[in-house]
Amino acid sequence: MRVNFTVNGRPQEADDVWEGESLLYVLRERMGLPGSKNACEQGECGSCTVRLDGVPVCSCLVAAGQVEGREVVTVEGLADFAKERSGHAGCASGACGTSLDAAKKWEARPSHDGLGPRAGQDSQTGEGIELSPIQQAFIDAGAVQCGFCTPGLLIAADELLERQSDPSDQDIREALSGNLCRCTGYEKILDAVRLAAARQGEAV
Repeated sequence: MRVNFTVNGRPQEADDVWEGESLLYVLRERMGLPGSKNACEQGECGSCTVRLDGVPVCSCLVAAGQVEGREVVTVEGLADFAKERSGHAGCASGACGTSLDAAKKWEARPSHDGLGPRAGQDSQTGEGIELSPIQQAFIDAGAVQCGFCTPGLLIAADELLERQSDPSDQDIREALSGNLCRCTGYEKILDAVRLAAARQGEAV
């Protein structure tokens, strides 16, 4: 079958998709977006987390046919997605985040800032663009070791910070509970989310 959907703000088409093919396989093998990692293939580790219509999902458990006409954001498009929605105010309760209509209006674009090699690089790959607040916080807090789990953690943490501008430690732990990390003791990851939340609060 043929599947038409939007990935990181751009219309995409996958041909000859077989019925049991996962969204994770389509993203990695057909579209050249390796940020979502293939680990447990059972929805247990969170390393393949992407946003589907704004909701974090394990892409290994989503059949490719289920994404027909829908919106997918991977870690490669996270910076542009975060930048675009920063112009949209969420609900007063912080529970609704970016509406689907608002999300559909953004599109990842190449950078044309004239800064040497960065200029014109394609943000579809996540290269040569300004990082999102949560990505920068992971670097600044030293929350990355081997990096295998990092894309899924970034997607989950970004969604949390979209819903809640000032999450408690319990909120953070709950939001990241589906993402396993074998290198860290998680504390630096928690520090990174706290840092991103604090910077987000200062920017308001």
